[in-house]
Amino acid sequence: MFVTELVLSKTDFFAALSHLLARKLADAVMPFAAWERVLEDARAEAADVSGIAQEDLAAIIAQDPAAENALIPFLCYKGFHALECHRLGHGLWSSGRRTAARLLQSRVAEVFGIDIHPAVVMGRRVFIDHGSGIVIGETASIGSDVSILQNVTLGGTGKERGDRHPKVHDGVLLSVGATVLGNIAVGRGATVGAASVVLTVMTLAVHPG
Repeated sequence: MFVTELVLSKTDFFAALSHLLARKLADAVMPFAAWERVLEDARAEAADVSGIAQEDLAAIIAQDPAAENALIPFLCYKGFHALECHRLGHGLWSSGRRTAARLLQSRVAEVFGIDIHPAVVMGRRVFIDHGSGIVIGETASIGSDVSILQNVTLGGTGKERGDRHPKVHDGVLLSVGATVLGNIAVGRGATVGAASVVLTVMTLAVHPG
């Protein structure tokens, strides 16, 4: 019954996703119907958000042995839910609807414990595993095929203005509790170890053979 209402009764993937997200975001201040309208409006501003969300879901299935099938992360993984809310919020932000974008960011942080500024540019096939405690600042960017574990911070040093947050390139793994600060690059394919604090540029070491 529950799966039928949330998924099988919907006309397409995005309809099911937006319905689920609106139900999770709803509260006394903004009820379900209001969030459904916000997310539907955001879809028009976020290019191919449905296709990209399906790629994100496929990345979870490929990388997470606990995801027995697509339905489990779709219904239950707050990292996936927060990521897709961010993609919609980024569409709103990019189209100039910044108050709506920040409202969505704030509610996502309250519900899922994941705080990503709506200006952040995200690549494709991003996997946010567990997700609790993630904070990503305004001028950060994240490439494709990036994996982000819980309690990761991509922040500023507090000494800069303007472009002040990390640039994470394709294929990076940000391990549990990693903190990367400042306008620095984490190079393609690099791994940031658990509980690391990174203040300088990281590049992938290429070994012969």
